[in-house]
Amino acid sequence: MEPMALLRLDTLTIRYPHQRQPALRNVSLVLEPGDRLALVGPSGCGKSTLARAILGLLPQGSTGEGVLRVAGRDPRKLPPQHLRQLRGATVGLVFQDPMTRLNPLLTTRDHLLDLLTAHRPHWSGGQYRQKARDLLEQVDMPGRCLDQYPHQLSGGMRQRLGIALTMALEPQLVIADEPTTSLDVVVAAQVMTALSNLCKQQGAALLLITHDLALAGSWCLRMAVLSEGQLVETGPIQQLLATPKTPLTRALVAAARLKEGQASPRRAPTGPLLQVTGLRCWHALPSPWPWRSHWLRAIDGIDLSLDAGETIGIVGASGCGKSTLCHALAGLLPLRGGQVLLNGQAVLQGRGGRHHRQLRRRLQMVFQDPLACFNPAMTVAEALLDPLLIHGLANRSGGREKVLATLAAVALTPPEAFLDRLPRQLSGGQQQRLAIARALILKPSVLLCDEPLAMLDAVTQKDMLELLQDLQHRLGLGVIFVTHDLGIAASFCHRVLVLSGGHVVEEGAGDVLLAHPCTRATRQLVEACPRLPRSAVGG
Repeated sequence: MEPMALLRLDTLTIRYPHQRQPALRNVSLVLEPGDRLALVGPSGCGKSTLARAILGLLPQGSTGEGVLRVAGRDPRKLPPQHLRQLRGATVGLVFQDPMTRLNPLLTTRDHLLDLLTAHRPHWSGGQYRQKARDLLEQVDMPGRCLDQYPHQLSGGMRQRLGIALTMALEPQLVIADEPTTSLDVVVAAQVMTALSNLCKQQGAALLLITHDLALAGSWCLRMAVLSEGQLVETGPIQQLLATPKTPLTRALVAAARLKEGQASPRRAPTGPLLQVTGLRCWHALPSPWPWRSHWLRAIDGIDLSLDAGETIGIVGASGCGKSTLCHALAGLLPLRGGQVLLNGQAVLQGRGGRHHRQLRRRLQMVFQDPLACFNPAMTVAEALLDPLLIHGLANRSGGREKVLATLAAVALTPPEAFLDRLPRQLSGGQQQRLAIARALILKPSVLLCDEPLAMLDAVTQKDMLELLQDLQHRLGLGVIFVTHDLGIAASFCHRVLVLSGGHVVEEGAGDVLLAHPCTRATRQLVEACPRLPRSAVGG
């Protein structure tokens, strides 16, 4: 008799309420115990819908046809008590954003004990405490974290806690839904190592949902590609990466190759547009002694020079000062010292005057999370008109043509179709294009891009890089591009600065840094970068 599959899908079709087109169409997939499968595809293809269906978390009113069995049971037909047991003991979920699972009012200890007492009521207090300590040790969290709240943990530590909670009941199947999206490559590698090791120790199957083919190739044996709710290609991951058969898989591989063995762009110097000298930005910390100040030296003496039409990449591990540098240059944080000159004029001095406002207008910011930086109640037209009104560059009636032209410049076409939409009604890529449009509408000289690709799938990332390159060539923009991915920085930026502890520790062409890293911080970034298998890179 053939052993029972851990997960079996056969022509599964899922429809959300009030939607004509199904979110999933005729999906067939089998996962055996110990399997490691990567589910990849662009945003909106149905990856997370599949995870929700497996866990019985679809919105009320959703309909499903076809076979869906998890360890021989259909989650759609289970009573609530059995469904709760399935979610904890049979299937575990590692969320993309761990804060969606963590209660801000509970410590790490409270989270672990709350889960264990609910599912293991017959254990003794000593067993609970020992299991909590063992779980923290397995995910490399120090014991001091037991008494810390989620806001006191770093992003990587929060994700480790999420993994500990997922693996606490030793599930047979672990679904990891984009578990490293918001993490730098060093922390992401550590988190994936912890998750993979626990799956191997407990004999659990891993379903890794990701848009990163290099990440999938590093941790999984098989791959399934979803496109518009349909499974278009499955097979051994090495084979699919080396010889992709469908247009989508080829596009995903091409996007992943952008940071694999690409030569960094070169350009002749044109003279400094932006000059930064001795920049310092410190954060005040609570001090037990009121007469003594405590400071976190987030940026502590940085020099850089940016030419017109040049892109400088800023890379480094979490907490190195990348975002602080961007925010300081944009005037969003107070400085402790240093000077910022734009075309020879001081940008961050003489606050409040008209001349200062004109200078500040020429440095514009593109944020990591585009949806979070827009007023959810303002339409696209209002969001783009607002900075024009603030700076007195147009009135409501005269600003429409500028709004339409800017939307067209970032390929949101036809622009008239976007004017009355709200930001949440746009896709992730469209939201990021809108964020770039809002920065461009003030005609800046310098764009400060703070992790602008972190929330996007690989194909959309490629589109955004091509858009930024096109805008730079047409407008002569200087770009400071913050990223945690040295591979992307090497393929896109003319020069790369590596930050560590608030200092620039290494500088040069990105391809040279990838091939010959000189400092420990750069070597860590190079070693942690997920890479496509050699056959896929060359093929």
